Amino acid sequence: MKKISIICPIFNEQESIPIFIERIFKVIDSFKNKYEFELFFTNNRSTDNSLELIKNYNKKEPRIKVLTLSRNFGYQSSVLSGLKYVQGDAIFIIDVDCEDPPELLVKFVEKWEEGYDIVYGIRRKRQESKFLQLMRKMFYRLNKLISDHEVILDMAEFSLFTNYVKDLILSNQNTFPFIRSEIAYIGLNRIGIDYDREKRVAGKSNYNFFQMFPFAVAGLLTSSTFLLRFPLYIFPILVIINSLLILMPWISDKNAIFIILTINSTYISFFIAIACLYIARIYHNNVRRPLYIIDWRNSIIK
Repeated sequence: MKKISIICPIFNEQESIPIFIERIFKVIDSFKNKYEFELFFTNNRSTDNSLELIKNYNKKEPRIKVLTLSRNFGYQSSVLSGLKYVQGDAIFIIDVDCEDPPELLVKFVEKWEEGYDIVYGIRRKRQESKFLQLMRKMFYRLNKLISDHEVILDMAEFSLFTNYVKDLILSNQNTFPFIRSEIAYIGLNRIGIDYDREKRVAGKSNYNFFQMFPFAVAGLLTSSTFLLRFPLYIFPILVIINSLLILMPWISDKNAIFIILTINSTYISFFIAIACLYIARIYHNNVRRPLYIIDWRNSIIK
């Protein structure tokens, strides 16, 4: 019998976990004569009672497992730690806040059974402010515009894919992982499922606008070298502007020099800042510190 592994990244989700487990097991039970399941929580060093709660569930239900990190390594690393240790023929990634409905697993499995290697959710609406929704849409479309390879709009890690796809994701040695970008890069047979995100079932989100910014920058740097090439694209325009400023008779030499220095120093500063970002990534990739460290004393995976 084939196995489906469900990876659930958590950080301080003690209020959401019981609701999520109740809902996901209703779905799992509908497949009880068809597939085996393991529910694999990746605990990003929660400081509430999330870990103890999961350990108590494990005593009654051995299919519930937990992998605890030694500190908070971030969402992407938490997911990757789960991918490393799950054993399923298919892997399903979902958050426990139930904003991505657990009941959609049924549709995801149906598409997997039809032969798709990757099934992913396409978020149409979200339970958040119009401003944040606009920022997300702008980011995804900017990322698609400048990416070196294909980008899937409005998708996230909410997805189901084969064990082979899992191995391909893990083969990437990037120290700044961006899993949704890796899924798009892989290609293969894939299909999206439209859905509306629901309201968080309990607790408060640990993710805010200020945390989105470095996440967005990491996504852009992972999927694109456009920012490195951009100074080259605008260099001819800069030369033309400099030439016109020098040749324009109605601009004094003093004003022309000031304008030229301002424009050129801004151009150079921008290029240096972008180059430093990429150099920092190269440095981290060469240092190769682990993306996560497992606290085995507080983990149950068997």
